[in-house]
Amino acid sequence: MGGGMDGTVALVTGAGGGIGRATVEALLAGGAEVIATDLKAPSCGTLNLAQDVTDEAGWAQLATVIQERWGRLDCLVNNAGIATVSTIEDNDLASWRRQMGVNVDSMLLSCKAMLPLLRESGKSRPGGASVINLSSVGGLGGAPFMAAYCTSKGAVRLFSKSAAIEFAVLKYNIRVNSVHPGGIETAMMDDIIDAYVRLGVAPDRATARAAVDAQHPIGRWGKPEEVASGILYLCSTASSFMTGSELVIDGGFTAH
Repeated sequence: MGGGMDGTVALVTGAGGGIGRATVEALLAGGAEVIATDLKAPSCGTLNLAQDVTDEAGWAQLATVIQERWGRLDCLVNNAGIATVSTIEDNDLASWRRQMGVNVDSMLLSCKAMLPLLRESGKSRPGGASVINLSSVGGLGGAPFMAAYCTSKGAVRLFSKSAAIEFAVLKYNIRVNSVHPGGIETAMMDDIIDAYVRLGVAPDRATARAAVDAQHPIGRWGKPEEVASGILYLCSTASSFMTGSELVIDGGFTAH
């Protein structure tokens, strides 16, 4: 379903671990060349670079590197993200703005910087260029102690829809979709569980974990590679009629 990526040029942010690393590995296995970035340069891509996704100048420099080496960008996977777990009354403005900077501002910065490269791909690639923005089930519904995170991921969802429509109207041949994972076995989810214990929501990690497990009818958390498979599909030409949509990979979390 997601194969046939030979010669595809893809950029994956937040590639240092979890879903990002699994996505890079899936793309490479499909034959793509992958630019992998994170705050500290990862070691999983064709080209590995350090990047702060909130730095506009850094995005411009990255676009220059890709232009000089490949001259186009077929797939942009905006995976970098952070999660703040806090009561609303304790959520200070600096933390709120950091959450929005990493999760939301990066969407605008990436699309602006990479648009010429994506448009170049859209001129000849069957199915067009593809932008995949990582949202969350938290972008489809609220959750206690995660107001900042859910707000940011909801913004990712609507930015993706707006960009999809705009690029279609402008005939850029660039598709934009969002991906909405449920609980996935990542360091971020471990941090969220720890925060629930710290806030007194659960007496210990095992209880907190069991409560989150119970929200997934499939009976378990997802694996990073299961989300990566969905991202690979959206990157591929097999998804050529899909834009402005949400791909929910959540073990039934949102089926309640």
